[in-house]
This record gives sequence, structure tokens and C-alpha cells, in this order.
Amino acid sequence: MPKWTPMNPSESGEQARIAAEAVARRSYGKLVAFLAARTHDVAAAEDALSEAFASALESWPRNGCPANPEGWLLSVARRKLIDSFRTQRRDETRAVELQAMAEAIDSAPDDGEIPDDRLAMMFACAHPAIDAGIRAPLILQAVMGLDARRIASAFLTSPAAMGKRLVRAKDKIRQAGIPFRVPGRDELPTRLDAVLDAIYASFTEGWTDPAGTDVARNDFAEEALYLATLVAGLLPNEAEALGLLALILHAHARRNARRSRDGDFVPLADQDQALWDAQQIAQAESLLLRASSLNSMGRFQLEAALQSAHVHRCRSGESNWPHVIKLYDALFSITASPVVAINRALAIAELHGPDAALNAMPDQVSDARLTQYQPYWAVRAELMSRIGSNSEAHAAYEIAIGLERDPVVRRFLESRRSALAN
Repeated sequence: MPKWTPMNPSESGEQARIAAEAVARRSYGKLVAFLAARTHDVAAAEDALSEAFASALESWPRNGCPANPEGWLLSVARRKLIDSFRTQRRDETRAVELQAMAEAIDSAPDDGEIPDDRLAMMFACAHPAIDAGIRAPLILQAVMGLDARRIASAFLTSPAAMGKRLVRAKDKIRQAGIPFRVPGRDELPTRLDAVLDAIYASFTEGWTDPAGTDVARNDFAEEALYLATLVAGLLPNEAEALGLLALILHAHARRNARRSRDGDFVPLADQDQALWDAQQIAQAESLLLRASSLNSMGRFQLEAALQSAHVHRCRSGESNWPHVIKLYDALFSITASPVVAINRALAIAELHGPDAALNAMPDQVSDARLTQYQPYWAVRAELMSRIGSNSEAHAAYEIAIGLERDPVVRRFLESRRSALAN
């Protein structure tokens, strides 16, 4: 029987909701991965877990929060799945299969440690039978717990379109009986890129809240660092796995410097370097050096090299913009990403001025994805202000402010817009 932590009579359903949300942030991916690894049905695992959370909101206010809430949720979700399987029995063969699934689901004790099957599930979601373009988004939803809206934003598409693609991908997993396991070495090349893309997208979701005031986002960053470390340990000779870990460590090392004591956004050039984590930076540099020795250059190594170059410039005071632009050129040749093009334009502005940077910016008219991409408008506003086109800068800032979710960054953009009149 589960152990319970009594709640005071005054504790309400709101507190139960907060407790359930905390568990969801901490263990959603682990719970779904455990269930899906045994049923090969991601959607069914998510539905059962959703019902378990609903049961928690009913039970916990009355009975108190269990000492092991993850175990409680897993136990309820397993019962939901088993009941669902039993109603699906149509013939003896199916009954045997469903009974085996039920026994597999029931293999962990209620109060025991829940196995962390996330890495296996990530590689399963990157199976070649699943369309390449949806593999990383599927990992973000099924393993990391991001909703379709956030995933769509990360991949510059609409939430409705992303939601439909995710449903089709889950159907594919169920229909094809895709196994949830870490694949053999010979299978990794076709799967690794999607796993790395998903981990990085999860990290950037957490990166938007460097102060850690949004617990959910902060958890995304920490989990991404943990998973990147796992993958690099699993594949110590895969240059891109090492590159991703180096990239995340470089960014994570500066996390505490991205907000002032008053909570304001601090650009890289103005950050207090004493707040940077020197040990993480050194670890990132070591990983990047090791990755370069494997002679297999890729996106994440280049992005980590860019982070390294920015750190070197800030520490040494030496201008290295030509080197930075070359790195962006190489990165753009691999990704053709408008995000890379926007960052490249900022580097060009430092070396050749704002007019050259504006010419290097991607065209929002020909790439509709940029319409809803906040950094495009923020960079355009900055460049317009530098050439004295204050009215155009003001209009671009208005759009950027409207698109920004983080109130701290929104406040920074508002201050930049206000400075246009001076």
C-alpha cells in the first residue's frame, strides 16, 4: 500500500494541482517511457497517465499527497492500461498478447524506483519507419513532455499542423510495433540526429528562463543537460554527441549571468564573467577538442565552436568577428536555417555595419515562418535603429514585443524601443 503524507484540512485542490504539476515536470517523460516501452503505444500511455493525473486531483485533496507520488501515478496508469487492454480482447491470440503486456506493465513495484527508459524511448521515436521531420518533435512531446504549441514554435510551424503530424507518428509506432530499446551500433547513424535535435530543442526551451523563475522551463534545461551527458557517455566516439554536450555546457555555464540582481536581461557583452561557471566552460572546451579529433564536423560542433568564440572574445577583449562569421557560414551551409542567418547577420553588423547586416538578413516575405519568429523582428529592429530608421525600428520592436513570452525579455525590448526617441 502507498504511504501518505497527511495534508492539513485547509489544504485545497489547488495545492493538489501544484503537487501534480511538480510531478509532471519532474517525471512525465520517465513515466510515459516506462509505460510505452511495454505497450509500444505512446498515445495509450499518455492517455493512461493523463487519467492518472485526473485521479490524483480527486484523491490527493481528500487523502493527502502520497510519499511516492510517481509510484502512485504509475500504479493508477498501469491499472487504466490493463483495464483498457481487457476491453480490447477479441480473440484468444489477442488475449495472450494483452495479458503479456499487462504483466510487463505491472513489473515495477508501486513504491519502487521507476526505471528511466527515456533514452530507449528517444531512440524508438527516431526509428527509420517514422518520417524524419517528425522524429525530434515526437521525442519532445512523448519523452520531454512539451505541448504541441511549444514544439511548433521550436520548429517554426503551426500548432495545428504539428499536432496532426504527432498523432500520425504515434499511430505509426503502434501499427508497426516499433520496439522501445536503445538500437544496436549499426542502427545509430539513422537515429542519432533526431535524438540530438530533440535534446537541444528541449534545452533552448529551458534556456529562455535563465533566472529559473519558471520551474517547468528550468527543469527542461537541467533534463536536457542530463540526457546530453547520457548520450555522450553512450556514444563517446560520436563527434556530434560530444559537440551537443559541449554546446549545452557552454550555454549553461553563463546561465546565472543572464539576469541582473533586479531580474533584468543582460546581453552577453555586458555579463559579469565572474558569474560564469569556469569548470563547465573548461569541460565544454575539452569535449569540443575531443570531438574535433574525430574528423567528423557537424552542426552541434559548429554551434559549440561559436559559443567558444564568443567566450574567448569576452574574456580576451580581442575582436574575432571574421572567425565568427566563417563559423556561421559553415553552419548555414549545413542547416540553411533562417535562425542561423539571423545570428550571422548580427555578426556581420559588428564587422561590416548595419547596412551589410540588413542585406544578409533572411527575407520574411519569402519565408512565412519568420512572421511569428520573435528574434527576427528584434534583430531587424536593432539594425534599423543603427541606421537611423526609427519608425521602422519602432514597428519591428512592436511585433517583437508582442511575440515575446518572457516578461523579462519583453521589458528589455520595451526599453530598447523607448530609447529610439532619445
